[in-house]
Amino acid sequence: MTRRPTLADVAAAAGVSPSTASVVFSGKAPVADATRARVLVAAAELGYTGPDPFAASLRTGRSGIVGVVLEEHLGVAFLDPVMTLTMDGLADAVAPLGAGLLLLPRGSGLATAPIDAAVLIGVGEATRGSVETLRARGIPLVAIEGDAGEGVPRIELDNRDAQRRAAEHLRDLGHAHVAIVTLPPHLDLTRDRLAGAREVYPDAPVHAAGGSLIDEGLAAGRAILADPRDRPTAVIAQSDLLAAGVIRAAEERGLSVPADLSVTGFDGITVDGLAPYELTTLVQPAAEKGRAAGAAVAALLEGRDAAGIRFTCAFRAGGTTAPPAACR
Repeated sequence: MTRRPTLADVAAAAGVSPSTASVVFSGKAPVADATRARVLVAAAELGYTGPDPFAASLRTGRSGIVGVVLEEHLGVAFLDPVMTLTMDGLADAVAPLGAGLLLLPRGSGLATAPIDAAVLIGVGEATRGSVETLRARGIPLVAIEGDAGEGVPRIELDNRDAQRRAAEHLRDLGHAHVAIVTLPPHLDLTRDRLAGAREVYPDAPVHAAGGSLIDEGLAAGRAILADPRDRPTAVIAQSDLLAAGVIRAAEERGLSVPADLSVTGFDGITVDGLAPYELTTLVQPAAEKGRAAGAAVAALLEGRDAAGIRFTCAFRAGGTTAPPAACR
């Protein structure tokens, strides 16, 4: 069997020291352009594609992998643009570490996954078992949107305060009969947002969705609007996708938004097919959450303390809310 070429072979062929050849591939120090070119030509001729990552992990004691543990199932999570933006920010933040991301469904392979740190996204009841497994391994942890226990930095939103602002907006418009469509009830952020809405509308009926999906909002909207004798004048949805589904349900009933029904969302994302509506919503910095989590991971891996961060959402009044008919 043909032996795999090594970095020492490349150095010998290029007429440089092994340390110089190593620097060409690591990029950790400047190298003369002519020297770099000589090393790369020698590598190409020998079929050398770069240092063995397994050998590198043995030297450094690190895998170069940051695990991402999701509370939601992968197929559902990545239908939500908020998740995509958060993951983009996280990937950007860990790239300077020379690290990549490994998606780990809750409870799957966490005891043996070769990771240096883990980011928990959407902490809930199912994820807490994963926390114990990772803690037992001594893996540094960072949580996005949820409480993973003492000592774990939290990257979160002002969910309760933000949702209260949306509810206050509806109250100020004159709405008294309001329904709430929540994200899955086991998530920490769901309970925080519900608590904020309850501060303004303590008796509002609640419809729990199975995920942040337009179809889930459509199903909830159909249930909410089914009885014309007990129809709310406004709906508070805990995501923009859920709000879009509620609006579709209203259109099916021949209702006009916002003349017959006001709807608020949460996230501030672009929802395909929502035009001509401009949603009244809370705009969250999703990518910034991911970048903050990545910065916290970097700090922990360097042995530094990592503080939690609480981001503030911006309320955006759009065209999906108006005073109820009785107040006009």
